[in-house]
Amino acid sequence: MNIEEFRDFCLSFNGVTEEFPFDNNTLVFKVMGKMFALCDVDEFESINLKCEPVHAIQLREEHPGTVLPGYHMNKKHWNTVMMDNHLSNKLIEEWVTDSYNLVVANLPKKDQQKLKNKD
Repeated sequence: MNIEEFRDFCLSFNGVTEEFPFDNNTLVFKVMGKMFALCDVDEFESINLKCEPVHAIQLREEHPGTVLPGYHMNKKHWNTVMMDNHLSNKLIEEWVTDSYNLVVANLPKKDQQKLKNKD
């Protein structure tokens, strides 16, 4: 998966915006103002995704060297996924979807309803 495919997939979800809140290289994808994915647009060596804590540990154990504790993030809730072609696009899309859904599930009910109304 390349940066364009990753960006297009992230933007395919309801209520998603993209911005550069930290610097000119770190592209952040948010749903209703909450981050669910980020990456370096110049290098695109890795992506950071939100993950349920127990599942985050499981993924790190299943994919050593490819799935790591979140770089510059809360390592309990974020994984860094190396984009070195060891993972299928389908698996990356599944994890991005999980990250998005995890953030949406923790939004206030009124924001969740706004997202449903955008369908």
